[in-house]
Amino acid sequence: MPRIETLAARAGSRPDPTSGALSVPLQLATTFEHTPDGQLPQGWLYQRYDNPTQHETEQALAALDGAARALLFPTGMAAGATALQALPAGSHVVLCDDSYFSFRALAAQQFPRWGLTWSLADFSDPDAVRAALRPETRLLWAETPSNPLLKVCDIAALADVAHAAGAQLLVDGTFAPPVLQQPLALGADIVLHSATKYLGGHGDVMGGVLAFREDGAHAADCHGLRLLAGATASPFAAWMILRGVRTLPARMAWHCANAKQLALALHAHPRVARVHYPGLPDHPQHAVAAAQMRDFGGMLSFEVDGGETAALAVAGRLRLFTNATSLGSTESLVEHRASIEGPASTTPRGLLRLSVGLEHAQDLLDDLAQALDA
Repeated sequence: MPRIETLAARAGSRPDPTSGALSVPLQLATTFEHTPDGQLPQGWLYQRYDNPTQHETEQALAALDGAARALLFPTGMAAGATALQALPAGSHVVLCDDSYFSFRALAAQQFPRWGLTWSLADFSDPDAVRAALRPETRLLWAETPSNPLLKVCDIAALADVAHAAGAQLLVDGTFAPPVLQQPLALGADIVLHSATKYLGGHGDVMGGVLAFREDGAHAADCHGLRLLAGATASPFAAWMILRGVRTLPARMAWHCANAKQLALALHAHPRVARVHYPGLPDHPQHAVAAAQMRDFGGMLSFEVDGGETAALAVAGRLRLFTNATSLGSTESLVEHRASIEGPASTTPRGLLRLSVGLEHAQDLLDDLAQALDA
């Protein structure tokens, strides 16, 4: 089996049989020729059902995660919502307590309409997750590292908890793409990625991925729901995501190296009350992260002494970090998560989340220093 770097560079890649082009062609057609009786000589019917560019991208994404099947969606939220809507009515879902706030909002607002119930648990503690199980639990929703507190959960231990209860384990791996973490190899059943982030990698495309360890009933239900609801990624988005995947290992190495330097510097700064980064030895789940991740990622958050007022002042003084949402692109971003999440946010008011980009580390360090020291 080729190594992950080779898979990222080559998976799904073959010379185009028509032109010999080495780059996967962008096929924008919305409809394809079929025979009078509905046979598909080329394998394609209609772009919403499937299309050649999406198919090539899904093959590469499945290879990266070691998945039997991958499905591409227009956004990460569409991918996650599909995984949830495809559950049988009456299912109970346990969400990690620091899962992405939009998924918690989705559960609160839409689960009653879908016939689902949910509860929260601290996924860094398998016993707490076990205590949250119900007879009707069908899915454990993990996020590791989590957004924005960078909590880490033991994927293998949670897979055991899920499977003993007759449930599946889904891992949101957006903060740790496949070159850093392989949840399916650790026993997870589904991996969710917001491809808008590191997989696309350049802040210019949106997408979401579900990668399945087995091409079974739930995967088929998710595919059928995508087809009927029209949650298909555009061919151009698929092509852009595949282009991003080709440089994923190289980009992640630089993201990780920069983030580690910033985390160490912030950890030593007198105006920083706390740093959330799994690569720091004093992170509560550092040992788990070291065991299941190849590196610790390009995301970190820190809490400024003085709470919200001080944190907003620091964010306002930053010159190289841009105040913007999202993550995983080439430029460094800062965000006061509590402000973005709104009044219901449980994020500490003094917390700033950093998406560490590909700039020179010293320039980023200098920018943080001047903002903190002013």
